[in-house]
Amino acid sequence: MKSRRTLLVRTGHGSAGAASVPGLPELPADAAADTMAHVTAEVTAAGMAAGVTAARAAGAGPERPPMPLDPPDLPPQIPAEAPTAVLPAVPAPPVRPPAVPAPNYPEPPAESPAVPSAAPAFRPLFTDAPGLNWAGPGDSWTRAWAVQEPAEGRPAQLSAPLPAPDRSAPDRSASPVEQPLTVRDVELIRASLAVVEPVADRATAHFYALIFLHHPEVRALFPAAMDVQRDRLFRALLAAARAADDPAGLRVHLGALGRGHRRYGTLTGHYGPVGECLVQALARYAGSRWDAETELAWRRVYRLVSSIMIEAAEDAARTSPPWWQGEVVRHERRTRDVAVITVRPDQAYPYRAGQYTSLETPWWPRVWRHFSFASAPRPDGLLTFHVKAVQAGWVSNALVHRAAPGDVLRLGPAAGTMTADHVAGADLLCLGGGTGIAPIRALVEEVAERGTPVGAVDVFYGARRAADLYELDGLDELARRLPWLTVRPVLSGTGSAEGALTGELPEVVGRFGPWAGREAFLSGPPAMVRRGVGVLLRSGVAAERIRHDLVGDLAAG
Repeated sequence: MKSRRTLLVRTGHGSAGAASVPGLPELPADAAADTMAHVTAEVTAAGMAAGVTAARAAGAGPERPPMPLDPPDLPPQIPAEAPTAVLPAVPAPPVRPPAVPAPNYPEPPAESPAVPSAAPAFRPLFTDAPGLNWAGPGDSWTRAWAVQEPAEGRPAQLSAPLPAPDRSAPDRSASPVEQPLTVRDVELIRASLAVVEPVADRATAHFYALIFLHHPEVRALFPAAMDVQRDRLFRALLAAARAADDPAGLRVHLGALGRGHRRYGTLTGHYGPVGECLVQALARYAGSRWDAETELAWRRVYRLVSSIMIEAAEDAARTSPPWWQGEVVRHERRTRDVAVITVRPDQAYPYRAGQYTSLETPWWPRVWRHFSFASAPRPDGLLTFHVKAVQAGWVSNALVHRAAPGDVLRLGPAAGTMTADHVAGADLLCLGGGTGIAPIRALVEEVAERGTPVGAVDVFYGARRAADLYELDGLDELARRLPWLTVRPVLSGTGSAEGALTGELPEVVGRFGPWAGREAFLSGPPAMVRRGVGVLLRSGVAAERIRHDLVGDLAAG
């Protein structure tokens, strides 16, 4: 039997309130809200308890009295792939979360509410959103870990990151940390990484224990269950350091992270504590490879990483919000575990066909998952997603089995490079497996809407069972109207579908080759994408013309 804390989760339009849960007495609205705030604080405290204990055992800080909270009911295990919670710069979010008016579906209103001219262009149009999770002054997570002034014994913060130094004319008067990276620095970083990576689990645990013990206010930026997020952030920092000798590639990668992760509600001031705790964790586990010269190299590379991310986040903050809010206006079950969800954002949402976004639901605070757009940008501004409920997938199961019209989701900015070059006008080859057909359909729609003259667009749509080809009828309808579009269904498991080919999707595509001169797009399970890339290379497709966004958690969670 679940406890009341577990059941009192879902509120808002289209949701069963606390009073409607069978077997529970009715609760006043204020009481339910207080219960939710208390439960959130309990989950937060439990999520950091193990890391804090480890840090105290290592002498990381003074003993603190335990918080008088009962252990919460913990949710199931999160999949291994989860979006990385890197800490970018972002203006402080509003004091109250915005909200959606009463739903008006299936069609959106003719006109959106007007925004006062004096307000910023990205001010949300909704003023209240029941059950929406958000980070900022006054939210329940921040109240649970009140911001504390630096105390004696805490790690000293790094100086505020500055723009990346000019390597062509180094400033000799700058401090050692502000000097540009050298070849020797990169060698030292990689040598220490070789020692740390075999014990990365322990180094990661120590890293977060230091953060949460000395800076508990930062804990509110992370999900309650840290088993996945813990690994992702630490390893992302190590990966960035490893690529320090490629400044151009590093700037592209970190710039996207800095812009995309503004949704976590982080501030420029968070970079200092994170950097110092990273250095201390590395020093503990790098063994004999750690000395003053190695520490200086790590401080230099962290300064470069944080500078790039802060600059990108601040640039994005001038033109867009850190997140959008969207009301679910349509929820269609296509199969037992696949739903097509249509969302109305609170303001204009820019994206390209083939890209993806990250979604957070009201039921899993701080847990974001990636989902591709299933249609080209529409005049009415609605967004469509294909979601498959995967085993132990927190967000996907909530969206498929729990979401309903009127619920409010939160969206990060669009990301991804799987977009078509319409100027070149090349023939297209598209592989979509399962719900990976969503961005493929969006690409076809975009080509049709732009009227771009193309010789051919070949779509291979794969699934294990005929029932899983839920989008086949819609694609066939497009093929009947568009003479340049060919759609071939592929089944790798049991069942049959009219005109379907049999076999694994990548191998079937290879049988129709060669595909030299095509621009190829792949979307689906990571294993399918990796195999598909190999098949396309052998079929004559140039490596630079193969496009995919191999983000593991597009298909997980």
